[in-house]
Amino acid sequence: MENDDAIDEIDEGEGFTEIKMGGGWYLTIALATSEKYDKEYVEIAKERSGQKKGRFNLNPRYVRELGEALTKFADDNDL
Repeated sequence: MENDDAIDEIDEGEGFTEIKMGGGWYLTIALATSEKYDKEYVEIAKERSGQKKGRFNLNPRYVRELGEALTKFADDNDL
C-alpha cells in the first residue's frame, strides 16, 4: 500500500533518518558509535521535544533484514 503523504514526513541526512509521527513524536534512526566498545550500531528511538522516551540499539548487519521484514509485515497486513 503506497502512502505518498508519509514520504513528506521523513527527514533524511547522513547517518540519520527522522519520521514524524502524531502528537509531536518522532521515530529517529541514527548510526552511532559506542565509546566503550568502539563499535557502530543503529539506534532506533522514539523522541519528543528532544527527549528520547524509548530506544533500541541494533547491530548494523541486521538493518536491511529488519527493513525487509517490516515491509513484508506491512504488505501482509495491508498497512
